[in-house]
Amino acid sequence: MNHVPIGNEENMEKEAAAPDALRVRELQPVDFSRWDEFVSACPEATFFHRAGWKTVIDRAFGHRTKFFYAEAGGRIEGVLPLAEVKSFLFGHALVSLPFCVYGGIAAGSERARHALDEAAQALAEEWRVDHLEYRSLTPHHPEWAHTDLYVTFRRAIDPDVEKNLLEIPRKQRAMVRKGIKAGLKGEIEEGVDRFFAAYAHSVHRLGTPVLSKRYFEALHDVFGPDCEVLTVTSDGGLVASVMSFYFRDEVLPYYGGGTEQAREVAGNDFMYWELMRRACERGIRVFDYGRSKRGTGSFDFKKNWGFEPQPLHYEYRLVRGKRVPELNPLNPKYRLAIKLWQRLPLSLANRIGPLIARSLG
Repeated sequence: MNHVPIGNEENMEKEAAAPDALRVRELQPVDFSRWDEFVSACPEATFFHRAGWKTVIDRAFGHRTKFFYAEAGGRIEGVLPLAEVKSFLFGHALVSLPFCVYGGIAAGSERARHALDEAAQALAEEWRVDHLEYRSLTPHHPEWAHTDLYVTFRRAIDPDVEKNLLEIPRKQRAMVRKGIKAGLKGEIEEGVDRFFAAYAHSVHRLGTPVLSKRYFEALHDVFGPDCEVLTVTSDGGLVASVMSFYFRDEVLPYYGGGTEQAREVAGNDFMYWELMRRACERGIRVFDYGRSKRGTGSFDFKKNWGFEPQPLHYEYRLVRGKRVPELNPLNPKYRLAIKLWQRLPLSLANRIGPLIARSLG
């Protein structure tokens, strides 16, 4: 099994003799269950720290991954999932974790945090990346470059369904009721076909390259019942669909989209309420609306639900790069590309989009 030694040779010899000597090792298939046991018990760990992301990223994108864990006496004290994203267009990065809102080090001890941090920085130097990126809920490296572009929206779910509905601000609640009056129905899907159709339509309308259907199939397969697809229909026809993750007592609607009809019947508004209602009935206590960029429609939509933005701390250790990357649609240099993408036929966009999106992370 691979491992990364901590400190110099003299310290290594002393630590090797100690029963609680800490070592940083690389995740192997045999370690998946105990990695996930640690993640489930660690307060600062998230769904995006789960071992299954290594399988998903390998299978869907083929990116190199290094999932490090710090161990002493056979007990895991910290984890750090990392993946390399390398592109001629968008640069070369080591990220914890691409395609995920949260990441970075999740540790139960400061020595584990320090050891994992050292291992990641050493790997970033070895792979000669432009930057190492941690996506964290709390800051750990104020001395690194950072961005405050992203926020997350999280709120407790009341055990009473009607109280949750009444806590939605009046104008947004009216949109939910519009969907209910339109006779919309929500159903749990066995696969991702209808979800992908709704999602692909939405991202094309926004001028964003679509992620591959293979990626969503991998998520659904790897995470099983913790990755759920809720589809909204009207008279049996597709209106909207959302893929959500469940972790501990949280639900995270993560990818979603709607057809043109969704606007007419408040399909997206109904969909998120239906997800909240179902989560409430199964005892889920936190609704995590996920990441949005400041100054976007998504940001405003979530605020309209009465959720308050919480800053995300994306920290960058610049290795070969000179500045923080700006790979987002708000960057003015991408405006023309977005307009051109929106004009592509949907079928063509769905074919070539995954080739671009795999490098965005």
